Amino acid sequence: MLDIHHTHQAKICNHSQVVDPLDWHGWSASKLWNVANYHSRQVWEETGEIPDHEELKHELKGHSKYKGLHSQSSQRVLEELAEAFNSWYSSDDDRDNPPGYRKENYYDQQGRRVHEEHPRSTVTWKQNGIKHDTKNNRVRLSKGANHKEYPRAREYILVEYETRPDVEVENLQQVRAVYDQSKERWELHLVCKDEIETPTAPGTETAGIDLGISNFAAVAYSTDEADLYPGNRLKQDGYYFPKEIANCEDSSGERATRLHKKWSERRTHFFHSLAKHIVEQCIEKRVGRINVGDLEGVREDETGESKDWGRHGNLDLHGWAFDRFTDILEYKAKVEGIEVVEVSERDTSKTCCVCGREDESQRVERGLYACEACDAAFNADVNGAENIRLDINDTKSNSESAPSLGGDRSTGWLAQPGVYLYDLSCGFQPQRAVVDCKP
Repeated sequence: MLDIHHTHQAKICNHSQVVDPLDWHGWSASKLWNVANYHSRQVWEETGEIPDHEELKHELKGHSKYKGLHSQSSQRVLEELAEAFNSWYSSDDDRDNPPGYRKENYYDQQGRRVHEEHPRSTVTWKQNGIKHDTKNNRVRLSKGANHKEYPRAREYILVEYETRPDVEVENLQQVRAVYDQSKERWELHLVCKDEIETPTAPGTETAGIDLGISNFAAVAYSTDEADLYPGNRLKQDGYYFPKEIANCEDSSGERATRLHKKWSERRTHFFHSLAKHIVEQCIEKRVGRINVGDLEGVREDETGESKDWGRHGNLDLHGWAFDRFTDILEYKAKVEGIEVVEVSERDTSKTCCVCGREDESQRVERGLYACEACDAAFNADVNGAENIRLDINDTKSNSESAPSLGGDRSTGWLAQPGVYLYDLSCGFQPQRAVVDCKP
């Protein structure tokens, strides 16, 4: 059996009855984040190290702000903060800042701070804080200790929800209360676990994926076909949103927070759409295994120093969330019985996939690879994807000679791969069909 998780969005039917306690818990989550953020910064200044989530839980479990949420909900806030600090700490980009405080300051005409407000943060309840009434579509969410002290106060928030007619909520694992700024109301994200029979692979063929920046993904199939997925949309967002965020008066204010959220949602949607499209193509071509280039250390040179690709190049490189995409692809492929394997990318971009010759100078332009040995010329990213499909480094380690496929394929699929462009309204479509998506 295979465990899979689905997240269902749900409308809160009794919103007027639960909005106040949900607001209290959303504000409590922001306050706990700020307390933990301050503590982490203090530890960083004193020791040069960032406390992990276990250290934060041990240090803050007795704090009054920790008791503003159910214990597991407080733990999730601290886990998210530790993840954010680790992401910042491991970044090589000097422009990245540590996680900010969740508050917005208000000032009078003399520039004096009058008061501050906390945004409504997402609150997560895990299984110990949930009781689910499947018959009546209701869920009881445990309150934090601080919100049980009022006279005749309930121990829980009773939320009535509504999902799409085709959704059946069973085996509820988590509930997330998310505040929608545009609608000015809360909604629920219900995370459910389903068990399915371990699927059979669609076939025995192998595909190779080369991840990049200009073309986010190049895919080569053993059926003598290849596809390119340009990353123009990611790059456009990568230039637009940082500029807009930098223009915000308060980097931790409501507008900056909203822009960060929108940027993250658009990137996540791109990754999910791309992974879904590639898996669908693999099913059609009877692929049972996907080789993906292992990009660990891609931001570093041979000496371990951070690579300098220029101003725009560095912005692209450090915003390149290849590991996150690989995780999404692996999950979606697993559900279809397809195995995803990370293989070495060493020399795949400078090796001819037709004759096996290695020469860095053969990649004459960004999108062109020309081999002097066999006179083949083809798309450079597809060449890398085909070498990953063949797993040439594994072939070399088990053979004294370089791999050679033979034949002239420079005028076929290697030179003219299919191109799929991303559209916000209809996902990935063939390049010629994207215009038909426009209203």
